[in-house]
Amino acid sequence: HGLVLNAEHIYVATQLLAARFHLINNIQNNPHSRLGDLLLAECIKTALEDADEAVQARFAQIANYGQDADMEQFLRERAGSAWGGMQALVAGAKPFELVEQFDFPLLSPAARYAIRTEREHTGLGGSSLGGLVTLYLGLCQPQHFGKLAVLSPSVWWNHKSILGTLNEHAPQVWEKPRIWLDVGDHEGRKTLRDAEQLARRLKANGWRPGPGPHADLHFERVPGGTHDEASWSTRVRPMLSFLFPSP
Repeated sequence: HGLVLNAEHIYVATQLLAARFHLINNIQNNPHSRLGDLLLAECIKTALEDADEAVQARFAQIANYGQDADMEQFLRERAGSAWGGMQALVAGAKPFELVEQFDFPLLSPAARYAIRTEREHTGLGGSSLGGLVTLYLGLCQPQHFGKLAVLSPSVWWNHKSILGTLNEHAPQVWEKPRIWLDVGDHEGRKTLRDAEQLARRLKANGWRPGPGPHADLHFERVPGGTHDEASWSTRVRPMLSFLFPSP
């Protein structure tokens, strides 16, 4: 799950890998969107080429009501080499590096109408693997994003390679993005330990925990927090208050 955050707008920009597929229709039906370049959208396009009404109806049912595994099976059956290409990217040492190629101000038509587009007023956010993508892009593209919302990040991905990415890129990030990092204490011991390790690594690389006027890192263990949208939704208000504080 991923969001691009703006002081005036909150809009969906990208959602990768373990996506919730109700957004797939928006990607598929917007051929002018830069999101169409994502391999996931290419998989969908391939899968629906020459599809009869029964196949289209099956896709619509899965997209609106199915589980991730249902969509994976559908794409595996119908997307052919496009699905293989996406799997190759996912299995790579830097599974999100393709996303770096995008011109982020053009990711969503909504961006054209954003009132404030400067780095300090623009952020990226996501949960789970979306949280991991958020931090990765915030480190690799710090000129675009001054705020990062990293909720329940999947630090475990690719043998915790995000920790190495942080150590590699942080010394070149002179102006640190403001980071909200959290994890629910009911998400499992490993997930909690991984998030705590990430918080320590951020501090070691120069992020300053808050509160305080100079704080650029908020790390929170959310009591009773679980790894799902219902729990993440309860954190939106404090997360936005930290990332976009009142003047």
